[in-house]
Amino acid sequence: MMYTLAALLGVVAAALLDLAVLRTALLRRRAFWTAYAIIAFFQLVVNGLLTGLRIVRYDPQHILGWRVAFAPVEDLLFGFAMVTLTLSLWVWLGRRTVRNGATPASAARRAGPRLPGAASRPGRAR
Repeated sequence: MMYTLAALLGVVAAALLDLAVLRTALLRRRAFWTAYAIIAFFQLVVNGLLTGLRIVRYDPQHILGWRVAFAPVEDLLFGFAMVTLTLSLWVWLGRRTVRNGATPASAARRAGPRLPGAASRPGRAR
């Protein structure tokens, strides 16, 4: 049951981060659920192959025993948490960059070269 508990905690943490901490509210958007459905399909294909061919095995004492396409249901929970966390951070960081009035490229140009005496662009001295 340890794997189950970790998976459930991952889902709760990702949802809280999305809705309460970062306030990206991706879980309330249809686009998120559409993207997640596509990702979940491919996750099931890969997990099904890996577990169905017995390349990856799970200790039955640490999982519920419910399986989807040969993979434990906990794998879907972990996948959901990873996707939600990654996309929430991506959106939050993007908003933060826009709020500061910078794009990643313009921020890099403003920062200039990192080494003393280095040119800011190839072929151009500072």
